[in-house]
Amino acid sequence: MENGYTHMVYHTTPVGLLRLCADDGGVCGIYYVRDAGKAPAGSDSDLLRKAAQELDEYFAGQRRTFDLPLSMHGTPFQQRVWRALLQIPYGQTRSYGQVAAMTGNAKASRAVGMANHRNPISIVVPCHRVINADGGLGGYGGGLEAKEFLLHLEGHAF
Repeated sequence: MENGYTHMVYHTTPVGLLRLCADDGGVCGIYYVRDAGKAPAGSDSDLLRKAAQELDEYFAGQRRTFDLPLSMHGTPFQQRVWRALLQIPYGQTRSYGQVAAMTGNAKASRAVGMANHRNPISIVVPCHRVINADGGLGGYGGGLEAKEFLLHLEGHAF
């Protein structure tokens, strides 16, 4: 398949249709689908069935952590940011500056924002847990409604 992944399926969730992708190393993408009418047929796998099941459990309030092998492709800095995101506990948030500090560069909050924007594994790599220092939502590739939904699901009150 294109884009380096070998398997892909579409999965309907409370935040919309998601495209789940995997390569030989693990889950490499969970993307929001903007135009469901253009969703081609995919190539299923046991790993993507497991990913879909874990997402369903998460949305049902039955799962707080994911147990999936991840194959994160990005620059070394992006990968440091994404690993830092995996350290943010369910139901908690961090500011862009706090995540920057977690990567060893406290002044890189804008770069953290860009790495979040490029996060290929939405929800599982929880970039939705990163908010502005003033408590505002900031941005989110899946849209602010989805980000707010995910944070409310995890018990975060605004």
